[in-house]
Amino acid sequence: MQRTLIVPGLAIAAIGVAWPRLRRLPFGRLPGDIHVVREGFSFSFPVVTCIVISIVVSVILWLFKR
Repeated sequence: MQRTLIVPGLAIAAIGVAWPRLRRLPFGRLPGDIHVVREGFSFSFPVVTCIVISIVVSVILWLFKR
């Protein structure tokens, strides 16, 4: 149980430390991401970004499983 809590905690801390550099990546602004801006309204749905992140996480988990 301890390892189950420590690993995600360290991952979240690492993302927090790296956040200034991660913001420069084009995630959320990839071709295929939906962004609608109207007067008084803004909607963003990062379809392609979600697919890319899902593939990367799946490959990482597959590598750890081997």
